[in-house]
Amino acid sequence: MGALREPRTPHTPSPGYGAQSMTRIESKQVSIGKPAQELYSFLQDMNNFQLLLPQDRISEWKSDGTSCSFKVQGAATIGLKLDGGEAPGLIKIKATEKSPFPFTLDVHLDEANGVTTAWQEFQADLNPFIKVMVEKPLKNLFDHIADRLVKVHG
Repeated sequence: MGALREPRTPHTPSPGYGAQSMTRIESKQVSIGKPAQELYSFLQDMNNFQLLLPQDRISEWKSDGTSCSFKVQGAATIGLKLDGGEAPGLIKIKATEKSPFPFTLDVHLDEANGVTTAWQEFQADLNPFIKVMVEKPLKNLFDHIADRLVKVHG
């Protein structure tokens, strides 16, 4: 005698079909010849974030020191707000209601021998359609921010 099994219903969607899943995008890692605390202090002032963005592709910049918003050319308005972290190695940023979807952006600062390795980690629950549309542009944006952090502090 075989074990009894639950009958399968033909209308049960397969797992993951149309469902949102956690999307994680990590920027490239860059090395900066400055202490992590100096970079942490710079990034704690959202007014400075404008210096890291691609100036030719953003408009309508606004900042009050703890949050900022800007419009990305051909895309949506993005709102960012400081959301804690742990000095000097982690800055947590989250999307505000101005952003098209909720997300977090963590900036990691890892100092060794006077050189700080910096990178960003983006996380959001995105449906597959949105993920396909935003993944590459976001990766490019985060890599640009990493490069600008080197230029501004290098």
